[in-house]
Amino acid sequence: MENYRKGRNDEELLDRIKIPISDLPEQFLWMQVRVVVWTGCGASVGKTVTCAEIMKREYNNTLHQITKLCYRSVDEYWDPLLSDMDQLVVKRKLPTIHICLSLNPLNTEDLGYQAPGVVVPYKSQNNTRPDKQFSRNKEKNKSWGGNRASSSNAQSP
Repeated sequence: MENYRKGRNDEELLDRIKIPISDLPEQFLWMQVRVVVWTGCGASVGKTVTCAEIMKREYNNTLHQITKLCYRSVDEYWDPLLSDMDQLVVKRKLPTIHICLSLNPLNTEDLGYQAPGVVVPYKSQNNTRPDKQFSRNKEKNKSWGGNRASSSNAQSP
C-alpha cells in the first residue's frame, strides 16, 4: 500500500428502512424525544453502547431497549501514486449497532429487547469489583511493580 494514498469512500447511507428494529415510528429522528436510536459503526460501537447506558442511568432505568447488530458496507478507494498503477477498491463490512431506547413500550417479542429496570452488575470471579481489587493491590505494594527490585537483590540464606 506504500504506492497508494487514501482516496474517497462510498458508504451505504443510513436510512430508517435499514435499521433492523421492528415497530419504529414512521416519524422519528435519530435523537427524538420519546424514541432515541443510537447508532455506531466500526470503532464507535463501544462508545455507542456507553452513550446508551449513560442515558438509561439518567432516566433511572425506565427505558425500554432493543439492540440490533448488523454490518454496513463501505467501499474504500485507494488512488495510486504512480501513473502505471490502477486504483484499488477495498470492500469492507463494518460492524454496526443500533440501540433503540424508548419511554413507550416496545415489541417484547423482538430479539434484543430489554425491559426497563434490568440491570446486570459486573463482578469479577471473586465477587469484587476489578477497580477496587486493583486499588487494594496498589496500596499493598505501594508501587506499580511491587517489591520486585528489592526481592531480586535479596541474598538467599
